[in-house]
Amino acid sequence: MVFSSLTFLFFFLPASLICYYAFARRSVRNFILVVFSFIFYAWGEPIWVGLLAISAVCDYLNGLFIEHFRKQRAIARFGVVASVAINLGLLATFKYSDFIVETVNQLTGLNLALPGFLLPIGISFYTFQTISYTIDVYKGEVPAQRNFMNFVLFVVCFHQLVAGPIVRYAHIAHEIEHRVFSLQDFSAGVTRFIRGLFKKVFIANTAGELCVQFLGQDPASASMAGEWLGLIAYSLQIYFDFSGYSDMAIGLGWMFGFHYHENFKHPYTATSISDFWRRWHISLATFFKDYVYVPLGGNRRHMVRNLFIVWALTGIWHGANWNFVLWGLYFGVLIYLEKVVLLGILKPLPKVLQHAYALFLIVLGWAIFYFTDIQKLLACFKILFGLSDATFSNFDVGVAIWSNIFWLLLACALCLPLAARFDHWCSVTLRPIQLQCFVIAQNLLLLSVCVVLLVGQTYNPFIYFRF
Repeated sequence: MVFSSLTFLFFFLPASLICYYAFARRSVRNFILVVFSFIFYAWGEPIWVGLLAISAVCDYLNGLFIEHFRKQRAIARFGVVASVAINLGLLATFKYSDFIVETVNQLTGLNLALPGFLLPIGISFYTFQTISYTIDVYKGEVPAQRNFMNFVLFVVCFHQLVAGPIVRYAHIAHEIEHRVFSLQDFSAGVTRFIRGLFKKVFIANTAGELCVQFLGQDPASASMAGEWLGLIAYSLQIYFDFSGYSDMAIGLGWMFGFHYHENFKHPYTATSISDFWRRWHISLATFFKDYVYVPLGGNRRHMVRNLFIVWALTGIWHGANWNFVLWGLYFGVLIYLEKVVLLGILKPLPKVLQHAYALFLIVLGWAIFYFTDIQKLLACFKILFGLSDATFSNFDVGVAIWSNIFWLLLACALCLPLAARFDHWCSVTLRPIQLQCFVIAQNLLLLSVCVVLLVGQTYNPFIYFRF
């Protein structure tokens, strides 16, 4: 099940809210959320519910083991090792086994084979969440959760289960047991959810259709302008798809009393690649920083080694293919160059040039991310930079641009922090009753547009469900 579906909007979400708020006891509400979360996950992946449950049970027990032997660090460390081994073992088996076997076959000439595993939705997210829990318990940053139902809620809560943001136990430990209903938070959550839905349905889905139409066309019929249009469309699609999902997850959290951390902060306004990664998928970037980069030595020792390990892992986390490793290392190289020389060159330049530099390299990076076939990636770069026989433009490109010009302007505007500024202006200009009426009207309008589009659209994927 996905948030941007009529089933979720008109059946699942209302039913979960009604059942949740029908009871006042926190333990009952937690149980209801767990039940609905398992239903949500099982809706499209019933076979993998058991895997999700195994991960939750193992790390619940590992947390108790670590807590029990807290004063005997050598023994407690076995709990961390078990957690990391089990979770990464599951991740390697179901996400990377085919990739590993294929790579071994290519390097050795062997013909090894494994049964093809379907990728469990969200496995990359919930394995990282539970690993972070056991490590934090070991470090003494949080106490082990003794209530099994409360721990399961942390792992399986449907708001962020399948596509993040990656939620650490420390962020919501208090709210698992002491949530307080706030009408203001609930109202803000509805608004945040609907805006995220609009990002997904109106912007990301349209961008996805343009991307499919132009990016990676047959070189015989491709054009330079069409390839750039397709790549820009993909850049918009992946941003609005993922940030829209994060907005919906955060909004759902507010409706149920949870406050998840922000996952995006207008990344396409970045003035450098380093700045971009402080704004993009923040929960993943901070996970690798806190649990890999800093423990390896951070900037204190072996900085270059640590940097490239983190960026290789960042790439491979996104998918079991070499293009993702290249994508991660591409950004690793750029960040390293910025550390040693480029930032010193960039800082004196006008902001517009800094933005242009960052955007150009970010968009090129999405080409590496998009093409799992290296030959197609090389063909794409040849077309982008006029090194092929492709024409500069064609009739289809012009039609696509002019028929989507207002959508394109809106998409670019929504990459900027204009919504927050508009909200602030409304809050200081309108009276409270006027503001409430405006927000209600805005939400109804955006929701109506989304519903109409969902009824008519057949293209409605979530890109990050693959990861």
